[in-house]
Amino acid sequence: MQATNNKRADRWLARFADSKAILPLIFIASLLESLIIPIPLELILIPLLLHQQDRLWAIATATLLGCLVGASIGYSIGFWFLDDFGDWVLTALGYQNAFEAFTVRFEEHGFATLLLVGITPVPFQVGMLAAGSAEYPFLLFMLAATIARGIRYYGLALLVYWFGERVLDWWQQQSRRAGWWLLAIGIVVYGSYLLI
Repeated sequence: MQATNNKRADRWLARFADSKAILPLIFIASLLESLIIPIPLELILIPLLLHQQDRLWAIATATLLGCLVGASIGYSIGFWFLDDFGDWVLTALGYQNAFEAFTVRFEEHGFATLLLVGITPVPFQVGMLAAGSAEYPFLLFMLAATIARGIRYYGLALLVYWFGERVLDWWQQQSRRAGWWLLAIGIVVYGSYLLI
């Protein structure tokens, strides 16, 4: 049964990756992931990058652009509608407590906090809504989002470029551990920033 499901997933991914509309599709997937879908985009991005190695940088760029459009929408929701719509989104996604904790850190160290959230597995939706609701400068928010998500997506493309198939094997075996390590490193860097 598991082998059948894996074959179906492989066929679906191959059709998706071979689509002529792959860049608009990954743009939309990234936009949705940044706004409402709490599933890491890396689950399809790494196999896609492996399948389309001649388009690594175009795919990473489309992914980043989709995320940035989603981030600007999330920021706008926080800015204009947090009291009405944003609370509903946070509750529906189960991020209410994370949002409250994040807001406290964000008020003191906005840019560094946004970078940390954008690179690590912490849901970026929390950062978008907090930045908007705190009326954090939009251009600084977009700069932090571009740097953080650029590191994430171009970093994956670079890993696929250097290591090929081994990246997928590593991701399947170590993604959870790597996410925790990345979060721990981010917290250490962030803590060091706070002490300086």
